Amino acid sequence: MSIYLGVDAGGSKTHAVITDIEGRILGKGISGNGNHQLGKERAEKNIRQACEDALKEANLSHDDITVAYFGLAGADREPDYEILRPMIASLGFKRHYITCDTIIGMRAGTNQFNGAAIICGNGFNSAARNLEGEELQYGGFGFKYGDGFAGGSGLSTLAFRAMIRAWDERGPKTLLTDLVLKHMEANSVEEAYEDVLYERRDIPSDLVKTLFAAAEQGDQVAIAILEQEGKEMGNAVTALIRRLSMTEQSFDVVYIGSVLNKGTTDHLTDAIERVVKQEAPRARCVQLQSDPVAGAILSALDMDGIKLDAAVEAKLKSLTV
Repeated sequence: MSIYLGVDAGGSKTHAVITDIEGRILGKGISGNGNHQLGKERAEKNIRQACEDALKEANLSHDDITVAYFGLAGADREPDYEILRPMIASLGFKRHYITCDTIIGMRAGTNQFNGAAIICGNGFNSAARNLEGEELQYGGFGFKYGDGFAGGSGLSTLAFRAMIRAWDERGPKTLLTDLVLKHMEANSVEEAYEDVLYERRDIPSDLVKTLFAAAEQGDQVAIAILEQEGKEMGNAVTALIRRLSMTEQSFDVVYIGSVLNKGTTDHLTDAIERVVKQEAPRARCVQLQSDPVAGAILSALDMDGIKLDAAVEAKLKSLTV
C-alpha cells in the first residue's frame, strides 16, 4: 500500500500529515518553528518531532512512507538547500523532496501540479512551478533586494508614511491620518512621529488594515498605495511566469495570506489581476481555501505519478491539522 507524508514547516509551527492513496488521514504531528533561518537545531528538532508523532499515530515506520514531501519556510536559495538537504535526508525517508513553503501553498489552492502563488501576510513572497517541475521564487528579502513594499509590514509603513506626509504638507490630506492615529492610540501625528522616531514604539504590523478602511471610503492616497503595491506583486509573479515559459498555459495564481484574502476592498487584488491578465491571459487568480499542508501531501502524490480524482483531491483539501 502506498503511503504519503506531507510536511509544512513554517516560522511558528510545523505540521506533518500521513495519508494513503485514497486520501484517508492516518497520522498527524505538530510542533514549533521549522524555519532553519530562525535556528537550525531547533528547526531540525521540530521537523523531526512532527514527523515522528505522525508516524507514531499512524503506527508506521519510515520505511512505510512511499514519498515524503517537505514545504519549508526559508528554503529560498542554494545556500539554504545546502543546509536543508542533509537535514531532511537525516530524517530517514528514502524518497523525499524539498521545496519552499510557497509552492505547497500554491498546490493546496489549485487542482493542478503547475501554477503560481503570491504570499502577502506580514511579509511577501511569490513562486511558480511549470509543467516540467521547474520552480522559481522571488521575494521575502525586502525592498533593497528588488521587492516592492508589499507585505503587511511594508504596507503598514506606507500607511504611516502617508500620514506623516499629509501632516508636514509633503503629501495630500488623507483619511489615513485619523485612522492611523486611532489605531496607534496616539493623540497627535507629532506624538506618533516622535514615538517611532525615538524608538519608543514600532509601526504596528497590522496598520495595513487602515489602508483598506480608508480605501473603502474612497481615499485616493490609500487607493493609490494599494494599486501600486498590487502592480508590484503582479509584476513579481508574472516575471516568474515568463521565466518559466508559462505565459500561454492555463493555471491558477493562488493568493496566500491575510492581506490578500481578508482585505475589505478589491483595489489590491484587482491591480494584481490586471497585470496577470496582460502577461498570462489564460491564468486565473484564486484564494487559498485549504491548509497548506494539504499541498505537501498532494505534491507527494504528484511526485509518485498519481492522478487524483476530484473526490480524493477534495478530501485532502478539507483536512485540518
